Amino acid sequence: MEGLKLPSSVPGTSSLFPKFAFPVRPTTRTVHSTGLIRRSLAISPCILSCKYFDLKGAHDSHIKRKASVQPVMEESIEEKPNDLSVSGNSIRRRFLDFYASRGHKVLPSASLVPDDPTVLLTIAGMLQFKPIFLGKVPRQVPCAATAQRCIRTNDVENVGRTTRHHTFFEMLGNFSFGDYFKKEAIKWAWELSTAELGLPAERLWISVFEDDDEAFDIWHKEVGVPADHIKRMGEDDNFWTSGVTGPCGPCSEIYYDFHPERGNLDADLGDDSRFIEFYNLVFMQYNKRDDGSLEPLKQKNIDTGMGLERVARILQRVPSNYETDLIYPIIEKASELANISYGLADDPTKSKLKIIGDHMRAIVYLISDGVIPSNIGRGYVVRRLIRRVVRIGRLLDMRGDGRENLEGAFLPAIAEKVIDLGTHIDSEVKTRAPRILEEIKREEYRFVQTLERGEELLEQMIADALSSAREKGTEPCLAGEDAFLLYDTYGFPVEITIEVAQERGVTVDMNAFDTEMEKQRRRSQAAHHAVKLEVGDDAELTANVSDTEFLGYDTLSAKAVIKSLLVNGKSVIQVPEGSEVEVLLNKTPFYAESGGQIADHGLICVSDGENQQRTVVEIRDVQKSMGSLFVHKGTVKEGVLEVGKEVEAGVDPKLRQRAKVHHTATHLLQSALKKVIGQETSQAGSLVAFDRLRFDFNFHRPLLDDEILEIEGLINGWIGDAAVLQTRVMPLTEAKEAGAIAMFGEKYGEEVRVVEVPGVSMELCGGTHVSNTAEIRGLKIISEQGIASGIRRIEAVAGEAFIEYVNSRDYYMKQLCNNLKVKAEEVTTRVDNLLEELRMARNEVSLLRSKAAVYKASTIASKAVLVGSSKEIRVLVESMDDTDADSLKSAGEYLINSLQDPAAVVLGSSPSEGKVSLVAAFTPGVVELGLQAGKFIGPIAKLCGGGGGGRPNFAQAGGRKPGNLSSALEKARSELMAILSEKGS
Repeated sequence: MEGLKLPSSVPGTSSLFPKFAFPVRPTTRTVHSTGLIRRSLAISPCILSCKYFDLKGAHDSHIKRKASVQPVMEESIEEKPNDLSVSGNSIRRRFLDFYASRGHKVLPSASLVPDDPTVLLTIAGMLQFKPIFLGKVPRQVPCAATAQRCIRTNDVENVGRTTRHHTFFEMLGNFSFGDYFKKEAIKWAWELSTAELGLPAERLWISVFEDDDEAFDIWHKEVGVPADHIKRMGEDDNFWTSGVTGPCGPCSEIYYDFHPERGNLDADLGDDSRFIEFYNLVFMQYNKRDDGSLEPLKQKNIDTGMGLERVARILQRVPSNYETDLIYPIIEKASELANISYGLADDPTKSKLKIIGDHMRAIVYLISDGVIPSNIGRGYVVRRLIRRVVRIGRLLDMRGDGRENLEGAFLPAIAEKVIDLGTHIDSEVKTRAPRILEEIKREEYRFVQTLERGEELLEQMIADALSSAREKGTEPCLAGEDAFLLYDTYGFPVEITIEVAQERGVTVDMNAFDTEMEKQRRRSQAAHHAVKLEVGDDAELTANVSDTEFLGYDTLSAKAVIKSLLVNGKSVIQVPEGSEVEVLLNKTPFYAESGGQIADHGLICVSDGENQQRTVVEIRDVQKSMGSLFVHKGTVKEGVLEVGKEVEAGVDPKLRQRAKVHHTATHLLQSALKKVIGQETSQAGSLVAFDRLRFDFNFHRPLLDDEILEIEGLINGWIGDAAVLQTRVMPLTEAKEAGAIAMFGEKYGEEVRVVEVPGVSMELCGGTHVSNTAEIRGLKIISEQGIASGIRRIEAVAGEAFIEYVNSRDYYMKQLCNNLKVKAEEVTTRVDNLLEELRMARNEVSLLRSKAAVYKASTIASKAVLVGSSKEIRVLVESMDDTDADSLKSAGEYLINSLQDPAAVVLGSSPSEGKVSLVAAFTPGVVELGLQAGKFIGPIAKLCGGGGGGRPNFAQAGGRKPGNLSSALEKARSELMAILSEKGS
């Protein structure tokens, strides 16, 4: 079910959504329990009525701000007054007012763009205070309170699917900079939650770090929370860090229980269906360094975070954060544009609307804080979110701007609602609204231009992956090259590709995608230059520069006119010598990278004239932009380049020939594969370069050596046939009817170019090709390997690269024959013999080293020390210099067999730079005393930067810090003697 469609005249769906309900609040009347366990909270009248301190002297006396909280008691419940607002804005205000009345300075939210190189965006309320927590800058106030805008995208796949995950959220926080600490933070958090916000005490649970007894006692003994409502949790849950580096410390969290009727036995705070964490108290005591070590902060600090959306959900009694008044009006607007009733929609539709509601908040506030959509860094975050919303909106059939313009962008209409709600979140958002809306509209239009073609291609890729998986009985996987094509050509964030594929049960080969990204960066950041051009003033550029006429099928040189010059993405009139430049011509013989074939290299020259300096531009790359504009990228080697000049554009003929050879060879390779392994195999990616070709194809297993030989034989036979290629332009439908195969990665219009090797191959292809297969001269497959589930890759060389490859291998073979004094056909046997001799020699060396170590061990056996009074136990801890690990093991085994039981031996060595080896060997008598070698050696190895373990009687370990070996052995000696002296007495 897509979701119930409403008539277009229906203005909204709010009447279908339940009204916010108000929770009950404890009264000030208390009844003390006669038992030792007190059940819930009621607040002393003093808490609600009396002032804690005079604000003028708030910082003069710490005692004046001491929290006063009564123990947990039986409560008497009344209905909460209806005039007490629980709106998101009210909760935010009440939080800030609560801490302002306790001496906290209320500070504005910091920007989402942090002044911190360790994080990309503001991910926590404490980030603006990090320098204070680290002691790098002095505090301006003893304590503060904020409502901080935050962005986190690490869990973006959970947005809309759970009740609580968001990319944008507000974190309410109170902070102490060496002022108050654990006791006050805990008591105020409880008072805020129960007295101010009115949460029933019996529904609140507490978590503390497993070793934090102090926090446990404060919660239990001073606040009065029952022990069975306090959970000790490990480092993953209750030791907070701000990132890879920075302030950290143990924390304590407050959870709300939606289902107390389930009882206390085996209650799991990680059960999202029952509990939600809404307040986190971090007791900041340490700074985490780059190496992971912790150093104490100069002052103990408090960092807390209360999720505004979560508290609003609890107080407004709605099913999820998304139905609160902070987000739901945005969802209502999206529902209106989609002509859908949220209240009657199915779960998948609701999830889509929730994603829109969440992401639009993030988009608006990121742009408000100056983040512009781009393909790098923060810009990529906002672009990724915008494109995700556009795609989801189109799935919900959103069309138009809600003002009867069906061709208009719909994101600005939703963004306006976000801005209307945002006065209390970002006071500047309304003044920045025109810029925000224009940026969003421009980015939506830009994405829509390519989205439809990209969606069709992605759908076909997924269908192919599913079909191939069914045929081969494998797990469906989308090739990384496909995902990269969508990212690079169609602007699909890879996260969207992954998400769409996952919806269809298809994985994405991210390793291959990352490989393609790295190759792109190495190719002089070609794609980034293209982006610079595209994210500039496209309308102005296309208005001034017409499409480039491509002449490269028929000629390698042509006269042309410079229509535009760009430097660093900016249009210029003149470019001096030595500058990097992008040149747009009215016509060109240069082939622009596409269809897997890399671009031509060559020169653009301005001929010498009377009193005119010669100008030469070396072209190293050509990219297509905005359809048919050819962007020639290079360096001005001589002279000055100017717009309007007539130039001679010339392609390097040798490099063009190499590309032509490899491209035609790629077509022959696909035909040969289909003949040898089956017609069902299909192309999954390709690269046509000057030095090689690469061809990815669907197949479920490695090719056999005989199959590779057969493929090479077919191709070289076709090359020897000297077939004349035929190239025609025809309607796409006619080409398909003729049996032409589509070239991977190409985009086709109504008219297509068909390249045919008669009787062998017919493909749709816009690349450059040889005229006769004889020009290829020969082909050699140099590698065949798997790159993903069901995807294989062949790399091969042809033409001049083939000759170079053969000559190179011949040279190395001759060198090998000369060195081994054998004929070429005898090399394999000779190498096998040498490897066997080497293996035997290594075994002999290892045996000699082991004997030497045993001999050395025999000389130090007399150094064993006797400990214990009633039972004499021998303890031997020694260094054996540079003895290798295997020999050290032999020495340990010798000693433990030589020394009288009971005995304990620990040996250490540094066999090479940056390496430590350790051995612990205990006789049965020592093991019976409760000492185990495996457990003993681990902590000793940690002192040397390593670890290890083993059996109770024998264990090995290693490390990376030889400089610590002496102290580690001394530690082992002292601990062994102390433990065994006690046990032997």
